[in-house]
Parts: sequence; structure tokens; C-alpha cells
Amino acid sequence: GRAYEPMAAVLAERHHVYAIDFRGHGDTQAPANGRFDWDGMADDLETVVSELSDEPLAVFGHSMGGGVAMLVEQRRPGALRSAYLYEPIILPAIGGFLEGGDPMSENAARRRPSFPTKAAALMRYASRAPLNTLQAASLFAYVEHGFADGPDGAAWLKCRPAHEAATFAAGGKPTVDVVAKIETRTVIAVGASEGSWSPAMFGPGIVDAMPNATLERYANLGHFGPLQDPTTIGTAILRSER
Repeated sequence: GRAYEPMAAVLAERHHVYAIDFRGHGDTQAPANGRFDWDGMADDLETVVSELSDEPLAVFGHSMGGGVAMLVEQRRPGALRSAYLYEPIILPAIGGFLEGGDPMSENAARRRPSFPTKAAALMRYASRAPLNTLQAASLFAYVEHGFADGPDGAAWLKCRPAHEAATFAAGGKPTVDVVAKIETRTVIAVGASEGSWSPAMFGPGIVDAMPNATLERYANLGHFGPLQDPTTIGTAILRSER
């Protein structure tokens, strides 16, 4: 969650900002039962929302975080006052799309799990796609808080490749059928479509399905938009609340 610190600094002009590390991500341990389905992720977020406030909250969600936020609002209508979702994973149809065996899961499983030092990780990521598109402060925060020092002195990803792969492959992802009844005022933001497939493609269909949603496009950004240009996205979130 602390990879978003540069954007959080913009939001802090008006809000007290909290970030969640989902199970197996960041500083949250992986579940003992190995459960990475998205209903479990929604359990995590629902617990945090319940602890934070009895009042509806404004939420920002990116990718999985956006989809999970809508799962929580479906469970507890009115839990969210407003939502700004950047390329949320909300699938266009029920039935197996992106469930298991998908390339993203396979690629995640092959991620390099450790580097000799955090500095080595930072140099590696800064030199090649896709993380070389991140704004410098965002990339620094991602490495600083996304790696832990191992007993061997190396820097190890806190989100293990196997856990990331399991998250991609897990079931329970929301669909447009799920969000069609959600009345929360919502902005769906998308960047440019990348390659043959991109979550940006979901945006128009999500907005068409939701009764109170609008679409924003950022042609100069990709799926990592909030980490590529945290000031622009943070400012857009604040503007959307007026």
C-alpha cells in the first residue's frame, strides 16, 4: 500500500489516508489456508472498513483494489460514500474469463523473488518495462516498502511470486452484473489500452452497467497510472468529490 505514498500526499490535503495490504501482499501475512480468492480479499477490506469508521468512506481502488471495493459495497450498500477506481478488475461477463491458467498468473509465478540489495532491485526495475514507467518517487516507495531484508542479507519481495500468481488465478472476481446495482457515485478511470489486451478495455462497459458512474480517460498513462503520475490522479480524485 505504501507504494502509493506520492499520491496519498496529494489526497492528504483533504483526507486522512489509509492503505490496505491485502493477504499475502506487503506487510500482511499470507493466509494459512492458502485462500487467495477475491471474496477473501473482500473479507480483508470489509474488516478494515468496519474498524475505521461508522460513516461511509471515500475509496480509491486500483486494479484488484477497485474490484474488491465494489465487492464490499455490494455486501454492505452505503459503506462507501464515493469511489474513484483506476482500471478496476470488473469483468464483462460471468463464466471463466481470466480464471486460472492465464498469462498474468504464469508471468507472476516467474518473477524474480529477490535481489542482493534494495538498490539492485531499484536499478533493475528502473531499467526495464513495465516498472520503468513509474514516477521515480513511486518506484522508490514500491521497492522500499515492497521488499523485506532476508536472513541472507538479500532483499526479498514481500508478495511472493507464488502468492501473486495465486491472486491472478483466483476466482471470485466481480463482474458487471455485480456492480449494476451499486448506486455509489463512482469514477472509472482508464489509461490507454496496452497490447492485445488491457484492463482499460473494461472501463466503458463498467460505466454502462453502473447507474451512477462516469468515465475518465488518460491517454498518456497505462495500467500503472496512479504510480506513473500520482499528482494528476490524486488531483483528479479530489476534483471528483466536488
